[in-house]
Amino acid sequence: MVSLAYHLDDSEAFTQKALQWAAQFDHVCYLDSNGYRDNYGNISVFIAVGATAIFNPGGDNIFSALQRFVDAYPNTWIPGYLGYDLKNELEDLQSQHPNRTGFPDAYFFVPRYTLLIGQYNVEIKGPEPERAVAQIEATNVQEDESPGFRGRLKYRMNKTTYFAAFASLQDHIRQGDAYEVNLCQEFYAEKAALNPLAAYRRLNEVSPTPFSCFFKFGSKYILSASPERFLSKNGNTLLSQPIKGTAPRGKDATEDERIKVALATNPKEISENIMIVDLVRNDLTRSASPGTVKASQLLQIHSFRQVHQLISTVTCQIREGVDTVETLQNTFPPGSMTGAPKISAMKLIDHYENSRRGVYSGGLGYFSPQGNYDFSVVIRTLLYNAENGYLSFHTGGAITDNADPEKEYNECLLKGKALFEVLKRNY
Repeated sequence: MVSLAYHLDDSEAFTQKALQWAAQFDHVCYLDSNGYRDNYGNISVFIAVGATAIFNPGGDNIFSALQRFVDAYPNTWIPGYLGYDLKNELEDLQSQHPNRTGFPDAYFFVPRYTLLIGQYNVEIKGPEPERAVAQIEATNVQEDESPGFRGRLKYRMNKTTYFAAFASLQDHIRQGDAYEVNLCQEFYAEKAALNPLAAYRRLNEVSPTPFSCFFKFGSKYILSASPERFLSKNGNTLLSQPIKGTAPRGKDATEDERIKVALATNPKEISENIMIVDLVRNDLTRSASPGTVKASQLLQIHSFRQVHQLISTVTCQIREGVDTVETLQNTFPPGSMTGAPKISAMKLIDHYENSRRGVYSGGLGYFSPQGNYDFSVVIRTLLYNAENGYLSFHTGGAITDNADPEKEYNECLLKGKALFEVLKRNY
């Protein structure tokens, strides 16, 4: 593996050329933080292309198999995802709905080339980095391409069905079966056509987020505008940033500020967030040295192009003897997408949702050469299988005892707003 540092006169232009160049490969992972820098993320733009090794397991014990795969390829980047339905191998759970997207439960690859792009420089690693740079610089960017969606977008759960499931889940909550349950619904199209790269570019334009991702393997595409960090490992520190609490952006600065204040003081949103913080603290305890789990920042307002969100930060120090992948396994799936208590909530989800979550609600990210990782929660994300034409995205929200079904249903539509816009459909 040869490394080349290359000065950039125009970082944005080079990045778009590099994305266009990367999209021709069978394996691509493009991650863009869109300028959202915090104290925890370490990359601005990361691109991985080509595959020298693939992790596409079947059967059980996928987390153990992933640890062996990561151990077999040290000192390199390994991008990929963990699907929500891996919950079935962690607990006595099942997924009763068919896998219509055709995506496996987990997929990772060891890239042939990696690019780390900053404001003024790019570091490219691969067998012939000079040749790759020349190819990128010669690439014509097709920025004006349309997403080209052709198909009929439908909902798997209509409003009547959603309200019925909502009422049943509130009954379970009042009976003490759970405190909070995240109910999600699927929007989908069959035998659809899509230009995935153009759709991703449009999505990132409409909704730039800190964990934006274009992920491709073969004919399968993940186009993500996730704002939420699931879990990161930096040295001996684990960090999770669950989101609970959503509000729309205002029409002007005055209304926007009023909405932020209302979100920050809303008792329902605050209680939902604190419930999930407690769940995440409990999950991290499985990997933590005693006494190190801390909720360092609670109920912070983060503003994105489409929405305001309430985000909390929970950290711990890793206990000696806990493997890297085991720390992910101990917190999986992301608690913000389940509810509390976690196992009870997931059982109710399996019963009342009418579609398989698959990649949605899982984790998407990378293992780094330094032995660290960073994974987002797969939300605000479009899945597309170009082979069978199946297109899918989910939205959801938390149900509590005092939740209002009309408001939660509208929040689902708000969370899907950018995806509807990319597909030129409004509901």
